Formats: sequence, structure tokens, C-alpha cells
Amino acid sequence: MCDSCHCGEDHNHDGVTIHHPSGHGHQHSLTEKTIRVERDILDKNNSLGDANRAFFARQQVLALNLVSSPGSGKTSILERTIRDIGQEIPITVIEGDQQTLRDAERIQATGAAAIQVNTGTGCHLDAQMIQQALPQLNPPPHSLLFIENVGNLVCPALFDLGEAAKVAIISVTEGEDKPLKYPHMFRAAAICLINKIDLLPYLDFDLGLCRDLARQVNPGLIFFEVSAKSGQGLAAWYQWLRQEFQHVAAIEGT
Repeated sequence: MCDSCHCGEDHNHDGVTIHHPSGHGHQHSLTEKTIRVERDILDKNNSLGDANRAFFARQQVLALNLVSSPGSGKTSILERTIRDIGQEIPITVIEGDQQTLRDAERIQATGAAAIQVNTGTGCHLDAQMIQQALPQLNPPPHSLLFIENVGNLVCPALFDLGEAAKVAIISVTEGEDKPLKYPHMFRAAAICLINKIDLLPYLDFDLGLCRDLARQVNPGLIFFEVSAKSGQGLAAWYQWLRQEFQHVAAIEGT
């Protein structure tokens, strides 16, 4: 159960509808049922995530789960990354959105293979969606797979897709306190890209404060300060990708 699902509405997870009444009758029983269903959902997802991870290992695919709030620039960073290093490293993309094919079409325009997964009313991708998309996308062996999750910093934190790492993306047009507001996501992430730094001269955003607050949540978080528009800072991001990509190949080669 994602944290955002405690809002007094009905929510459907894997065919199970859980009602959240505003009254307090039978609250203890309702809480026990909610916890039980949540555990069942996450256990199933984690098993499928492990299966995806095993597939990626066999195929020497480095899978990264890109997570952010809407408008941070995930798709723009992907477009720039593919154009800059796509000839060097084969890249495929799974795009997650509630509706439309727009982001997949943008990625396909770069020359990379991409498939769109529409979640409808769902607020995140899950491991089963990835498992079902993989045969259609067919990422080649020894390649890089980006999974662009639905724009949401709450729900995707709980769902393991089988990725090697979650990459959290925020932008300088958001508040420095995003990591404190969404601690589960920043605790789950290994990498944080701070995007749109070309706008810093025009904004009241403190990069140092943002990093400090994020490290209160996750001391080991690795930062890259980038601009998908100007290209500033992307060289360091690309170098990290190359190192992780070669690491996956080295593990499978031993």
C-alpha cells in the first residue's frame, strides 16, 4: 500500500479494493486487514522484482529506475543521455505514465527503442508491469535499461522493479526541502540528479542546503548537479553510468 492511499477514498491494488471510511467504527479490524493486504501485495511484487533482477543479471543489463515529481525533467535528461552516449552504450527505455504515448514517442525520436506502460489510475509502476513489458521491448544483452517511473515521489519508493538502483531527480524549480518531505524515496535512492541548474541565477535555490537535507535522510546519496538543456554537469553523470555498466559486465564475466 502506498503512503498516498490514506485519503478517505477507495483504492484498488491487484484486484483488492480497500475502503477508507471517515468514521471510526471497526478501525482496529480495518487496520489489520489493510496491513495484511499491503504485505501480500509487496511480497508478490518483491518476488517478481527478484525475477526481473535475475533476468537483468543473465542478460548483463544495467536497469535503473528514474523517479521524480512531475516536471523535474526526467524525459529531457533521458533524451540528452541517449543522444550523448547512445552510440557508445545500447540503451532501451520503459516509459511509465498514467495516460498518452508522448514520452515514449520523444524517446523513440532519439533512435532508442522504447515502450510505454500506461497505469491508468495507478500512481506507480510495479514489477509485474516491467515483467510484461520486457518481452516486447527485448533489451539486448549487455545494455542499459532506463525505467522512467510515473511522476510521483511517494508510491514508487515502495515497489522494487528489479532495478540496480533508483535515481531520484529533482530540479532547482522545486524546494530544497523535497528530501525531507519525501524521505522514503530519498532513502531508497542511490543517486540524486539535481536538474535545471542553468536556472540558478534566476531562482532562490540553495544547492548546498538541498544536499545537506538529503544527506540527513540518506548519508550515502550520490549527487550530480546537471542541466539537460545546457549539458552542464552531465559528463560526471555519464562517467558514473559507464562505470556501473562495466561493473555489471565484470560481475557476469567472473
